[in-house]
Amino acid sequence: MSTHMRKPRTVARTALAAGTVLVLAACGGNPTSSTSGDDGGSESGPTAAEELYEELAGLSGQERRDRLVELAAEENGLNLYTSMTSDVADAVTEAFSDAFDIDVSVYRAGSETVLQRILQEQDAGFAGNDVVETNATELLALQQEGVMAPCIDQERVDLVPEAGQFDDWTATRFNLFSPSWNTNIISGDMVPTSWEDLADPKYDGQLSMELGDYDWYLTLYGYWQEQGKSDEEINQLFADMVDGAKLVKGHTVQAELMSAGEFGVTASNYTYIVQRAKADGAPVEVEPLVDPVIARPNGGSCMKTAENPATAMLFMDWMLTEGQDVIVEEQLTPAIDESGSLEGVSVIPVDTEALLNESDKWSAEYDELLSGGEVIAD
Repeated sequence: MSTHMRKPRTVARTALAAGTVLVLAACGGNPTSSTSGDDGGSESGPTAAEELYEELAGLSGQERRDRLVELAAEENGLNLYTSMTSDVADAVTEAFSDAFDIDVSVYRAGSETVLQRILQEQDAGFAGNDVVETNATELLALQQEGVMAPCIDQERVDLVPEAGQFDDWTATRFNLFSPSWNTNIISGDMVPTSWEDLADPKYDGQLSMELGDYDWYLTLYGYWQEQGKSDEEINQLFADMVDGAKLVKGHTVQAELMSAGEFGVTASNYTYIVQRAKADGAPVEVEPLVDPVIARPNGGSCMKTAENPATAMLFMDWMLTEGQDVIVEEQLTPAIDESGSLEGVSVIPVDTEALLNESDKWSAEYDELLSGGEVIAD
């Protein structure tokens, strides 16, 4: 799972070109000269933020924490860009702010929008965020662009194996993909017990698929190949899923529509979203989990252009210590799994090598696959 190579700017630039142009005046933050001038940049040497990360890299434990707190007190809060759901983002930032008396400014949006905003600001020489926390897909695109700076020594962090090791960012949590269902509609032998079940014609008109889940698609495809299925068999399974499927953009919207009875089964929603909806009284279920569960790391990193680099570094340190408790409290799966939430669960990690090296191929194939479905929310 190690990703130690850089690719051309294709993936990130494709995402940027697809986005709506943002008005930088509304972005927050301040202009920066990090790509030229006194601060230095990728063409003229390390930025001031990178120099600080390097200076503090050798510190650990309480000495590191004390020094970061001291330096953060001299900065101007934290600018965080994230794709966490709003309730999780609120819980995380409030806990961090309470712990260190630091103001946090949050830009929260879908992961693709977060990526687009960062790329547009970087192209304009505009330092909008100190930290990014989002999906692996978008973090790999940012890694290709070279705009993040590693500020965590991953060898000192006890990540679960599924978290992987990446050049420029560190896993903080997981999204787990598994089928889920509306218990008012689906029961008994209608409850899916395998990924193959989703291709059964009995789910025609009842199955929903998410428009952007090509990371789930490529990983399940690879898993089935390893199990001995031919490409023809795998393609037929996915085609049978799409036949009669209802397509939705966004996992939260998908869970809401399933809760309301718009369809009975969701192929690949995030387990935590379904579990939270169930806790709030929605007639939905995700357990027993289909074997294997597909896990995609989400993570974070400091920015090379961070205007508050010590605070950025402190936030990432905190996210991988006390912040993991907040992740668990919010019913998400932590990257440092002291609670043992993944014990007894068969897990396969999303193929991040394919995400990095073959993203265009798999996203195009998934789009083509879904072209036969009915879009009911985009």
